[in-house]
Amino acid sequence: MKRRLFTALALLTLAAAPLLAQDAAMLEAGGLKFKYSAPWMLSDTPGMMRVATLLAKVEGAEKAIEAAYYVFPGGGGGVEANVQRWLGQFATKPESKTEEIPAGDQKVTLVTATGTFNDGPPMGAKTPKENYTLLGAIVPTADGNNVFIKVTGPKDAIATLTEGFRKMITSPFAK
Repeated sequence: MKRRLFTALALLTLAAAPLLAQDAAMLEAGGLKFKYSAPWMLSDTPGMMRVATLLAKVEGAEKAIEAAYYVFPGGGGGVEANVQRWLGQFATKPESKTEEIPAGDQKVTLVTATGTFNDGPPMGAKTPKENYTLLGAIVPTADGNNVFIKVTGPKDAIATLTEGFRKMITSPFAK
């Protein structure tokens, strides 16, 4: 009887292992492992430099909010140049804040900007989106090819994602 109970328990444990692994959602970018949780879901990754994409369905957004992860060969430029590039994607100077978040022995740069965002492909036509927020993170890597993560969407929708985003961008360095 004890042997059957032990065998049944062992089989249940083995059967549940894949389910537990699915709850610990993680993606790899630039040699770092980022943890994410609901409402984020892994999606297809369009684009040449984009290494990962997460989507989140959020009330108040007409479409899913996208978190795009990029790693650029050669590093993609310095932190300040990328912060200015992100801020330059707004029609006028946005209300913005740039901060360095301690993460283990690293510092992750987080940009939060709100205003009229010029939405569209880098070299294509833009559509002005009023009251939009951009969250941009620059996450250092061991080889110097930073991971750049960018999220844009309606201000109120992004506000619901900000706390989880902050955890996600520092997760590779959590002990």
